[in-house]
Amino acid sequence: MNIRVIEAQKPSVKKKKRRVAAYCRVSTDNKDQLESLETQKAHYESYILLHLEWEYAGLYYDTGITGTKAEIRDGLQNLLTACRIGKVEHVLVKSISRFSRNTTDCLSIVRELLNIGVTIYFEKENIDTGEMESELILSILSSMAEEESASISKNEKWSIQRRMAAGTYKIGYVPYGYQRNENGDMVIEPAEAGVVRFIFRTLLAGNSTDTIASALQQQGIPTRKGGKWSGSTVRDIIVNEKYVGDALFQKTYTDESFRRHNNHGEVKTYLVSEHHEPIISRETYERANALIRQRGKEKGIVRENGKYQNRFPFSGKITCGICGGKYKRRIHSHGAEIAWVCNTHIEDIRRCSAKYVRDDVLKAAFITMLNKLIFSRKLILKPLYDTLRADSTDESIKRMQELQQMLEKNSEKKHTLRQLRAQDIIDNVMFNQEMNMLRKAAEDYRNELAVLGTYTSAEAYEITELDKLLKFTETTALLDEFSDELFTAYVDHIIVYDRDCIEFRLKCGLTLKEVL
Repeated sequence: MNIRVIEAQKPSVKKKKRRVAAYCRVSTDNKDQLESLETQKAHYESYILLHLEWEYAGLYYDTGITGTKAEIRDGLQNLLTACRIGKVEHVLVKSISRFSRNTTDCLSIVRELLNIGVTIYFEKENIDTGEMESELILSILSSMAEEESASISKNEKWSIQRRMAAGTYKIGYVPYGYQRNENGDMVIEPAEAGVVRFIFRTLLAGNSTDTIASALQQQGIPTRKGGKWSGSTVRDIIVNEKYVGDALFQKTYTDESFRRHNNHGEVKTYLVSEHHEPIISRETYERANALIRQRGKEKGIVRENGKYQNRFPFSGKITCGICGGKYKRRIHSHGAEIAWVCNTHIEDIRRCSAKYVRDDVLKAAFITMLNKLIFSRKLILKPLYDTLRADSTDESIKRMQELQQMLEKNSEKKHTLRQLRAQDIIDNVMFNQEMNMLRKAAEDYRNELAVLGTYTSAEAYEITELDKLLKFTETTALLDEFSDELFTAYVDHIIVYDRDCIEFRLKCGLTLKEVL
């Protein structure tokens, strides 16, 4: 009798495929760039399907969006959402610069995805984040990508500035009263130009900007974007030099972090006279603006073409504790020392005995004061904020709180919407429709908050400012250098009693003394 042993067969285990997606980005939406995007899409679809151990998990892309800010790229945000819910395990990207030209964003995204088991392969640099023992090489390369973006930006700025200086630069946005002709030049739009002339004529007749705005609204005249007229909209037209045929270029500028600011003299401006056909005469323009400035002075506002003349954070914000006069900036010791001196003392030493205070001493005192608040926020700011909010009877405060909550819910809905799209529960059409509605709603909430912030009571204003200060102290480490922006954001004014003691009056209502 023969016995043959037949070995048991192990059931075949089908290896789970790795879910792989790709990300593409082109920085402009012109025809050539869109063709480049289509080429990238076709490349990655074929590349992923060629790998039998991979499963195609989609292609995510952005067009016409800057690579310096990850938060405004919907395609990238949708990819991150898909990674977070487990739909994507590996991401293919052409290069680091296509993924992000901001080193901080790049490293932050890479770290987050590695923590949830998702790796990224950068084709050009041949870097797989899953095989990296250190972030050093990625940090260096992403820094290079950021430098490349800065270099491109610098070259573009240089080119634009040359055109501004030559008077050949084309204005990006044509103001109310003008339109572009077939050559791209500014020409008068007759109907809107009539409204502009009405505004100047009515102002010079003695009417306020708010009255003019109400008149335009009652006449059913729409703004350029179809919105409502306001006093500030009317004022913006009156101070705009383009209505006399001039063009002032570089009213705003972009800093090294790619953030846009109003230009208060930080960079050059270029004024081109007789740039285009005027709507009103120069005499009318100058009379109207003189009237606007006079009304501003009567209200305690000093502006020039819509921009404050103050060049330094302390300008107009230091008050003498002896005579109540304002402090002025002075240069001592042949430029070696900057100081602030009471204006009354400058005019007549017998009327005020206040001595000057050094600029660096004031800045050091501000840093000390703010660090104390950061360190003791739970003991000082939080209890004060909770008490003021609980005791408040101002309806506008409650509405502002409601709007803040609505903004938070709006953000949550956007997040949910991205998840639904990543899971293919909704299509692109529905996603875009819903996302546009949410963005419009968020914009409306922010606009209402801005209006309430302008017209609320003193109590509401102080609570709002205290809320801003509290949030800042909760998310910021101790400071080691002075910041113009922080001083302007939180300090209403300083009172100098003598060289040894000053007082910070904060916008939130707090008064804090500092010994110098």
